[in-house]
Amino acid sequence: MPVISLDGDQLRGVFGSTLNSKKNHSRESRISLAMQYAQLCQLISSQGMTVVIATISMFNEVHRWNRENLTNYLEVFLKVPLRELRRRDPKDIYKRYDAGKLKYVAGLDLLVDEPKTSDWLFDFNFDKQYTVEYMAKKITENL
Repeated sequence: MPVISLDGDQLRGVFGSTLNSKKNHSRESRISLAMQYAQLCQLISSQGMTVVIATISMFNEVHRWNRENLTNYLEVFLKVPLRELRRRDPKDIYKRYDAGKLKYVAGLDLLVDEPKTSDWLFDFNFDKQYTVEYMAKKITENL
């Protein structure tokens, strides 16, 4: 079965969510965008493709919809503590938030819902960091 990989950051541009981004990071806007992603995945998978999408899916409404509407849905939750996210910060999100230049940052001024029933949980541990290769191997071993 063919596999298509989608990335939330790239899709944000495709759906025009990078325009007026100050308006597009509220809870309501993020749920709306996540539902567009989910419906796109549903459409693609209905045509016989396996869809792998990397997003920050932060809300139980979206998790629930995905479980109810996406065939063979598997959810992988990468649980990374805030201090590690701040350390990585490739887009300077936390620096801009701390400087008062950014609002609606997940885990700070925007509450998020951790998945309740993820199929795989990779809980970041400062002593043992999971590599992408390790996580991919563990997931494919259990498919």
